[in-house]
Amino acid sequence: MKKQIYKILFLAAIAGTLFSCEVEEFSDLNNPEVDAFGENLTRGDLQDLIGGVLYSSRTRLGTYFDDCGVIGREYWRFSSSDPRFTSDLLGGENAVLDNNTFYITGPWASRYRTVKNANLILGFLEGQDLSAQFSTAEISATRGFLKTFIAHELLLNLNLTDENGIRTDVADPNNLGPIVSKTQALADIRALLISGATDLNNGGAAFPFPLTSGFTNFDTPSSFAQANRALSARVAAYQGDMSAVLNFLGDSFLNLDSSDLNSGIYHTFSLDATGLPNPMFFPLNATTAGARIMVPEFLSEAEDGDNRLSKVVERDEEITLDGLTGNFDVFVYESQTDPIAIVRNEELILLYAEANISINPAEAINAINIVRDAAGLAPYAGGADSESLTDEMLTQRRYSLYAEGHRWIDVRRYGRLDELPLARPEDDVFSQFPIPLTEGN
Repeated sequence: MKKQIYKILFLAAIAGTLFSCEVEEFSDLNNPEVDAFGENLTRGDLQDLIGGVLYSSRTRLGTYFDDCGVIGREYWRFSSSDPRFTSDLLGGENAVLDNNTFYITGPWASRYRTVKNANLILGFLEGQDLSAQFSTAEISATRGFLKTFIAHELLLNLNLTDENGIRTDVADPNNLGPIVSKTQALADIRALLISGATDLNNGGAAFPFPLTSGFTNFDTPSSFAQANRALSARVAAYQGDMSAVLNFLGDSFLNLDSSDLNSGIYHTFSLDATGLPNPMFFPLNATTAGARIMVPEFLSEAEDGDNRLSKVVERDEEITLDGLTGNFDVFVYESQTDPIAIVRNEELILLYAEANISINPAEAINAINIVRDAAGLAPYAGGADSESLTDEMLTQRRYSLYAEGHRWIDVRRYGRLDELPLARPEDDVFSQFPIPLTEGN
């Protein structure tokens, strides 16, 4: 009964965060309901707890993507009830990024909540004899899955705060490690992914829990290890370690086949009572109460015939808010139940191209042409020098990964924030968010 009570609290508290900009803890970590899992973790318990991790990993995703998409000048987020989307995030006159406001406290706390949930489960796995319930391989597979998710969640927070760093040592909630530098954080995240891959490789034939349809073809320890390697390649690219990018991609699900760009792992959404709707969906021709409006340069700077421009749709009438006027809706996600990619093959092909720019430029061009061909474009006809290929690679990432949370990070890591368009004279481009006020030091 105690465990059942905790499960209810666990899920109810997560759901409660959907309706408030303030984020609260969901339970006392020392209470008897939590302790009960550490004394007798059953297969049913583990299935429910993994489900909780998957649930919390989807909360506040809309805010995270809006942070990246708005500052990265992919789109404007209109919200007539909250002007901070078009003032603070766009660096308007006298604007600053507040360290105690929903656009950083919300996604930050949600990602760490997922990390905390996953660390709790890891503690349950280590703190008792589970041989009657789980095989050694099943425990290893579970550890690998959880470590991969922890690493991914930490990376999302680091994407926001960048040089301000994050905490990576958070396994003991009563003795949190310090906020570490970006360099150290990336090293810690990469090490965690490598450890998770080792666990997955020792994880046998199956997980001891079901996964959502977002993990189709990646729902066994060995196949999910390929997703782990894909995320490792992303981290290595952020570190500028291009040889490692290629090594990780070699063990990932990279497929240099233009018909397979969307293979990968995804967050899934539903309108069920226990599900979540896709937070990135707005209907076409939405009002200023809530809309995502394409920044005009996305269209004006595109090549003719690029079929990725279907990710935006012309409105029946233009829309204006806070001195910003647009006439195209973002329509990457076409319903409340569309999935959102965690990592997919099109990104991997572009990571492969990026890594090869300095190692094998001809292979970089081959990879770029896979993406260009899928977009309905002619083969790349520019220079094979590093600067030209980097320009082209970033352009293809801009259009292939539109509204998927990459553009701001990409231009920042290449020192090109000053190339982002400004719609108003008083606007500016922020490079990072502050550490939330609640974190202290």
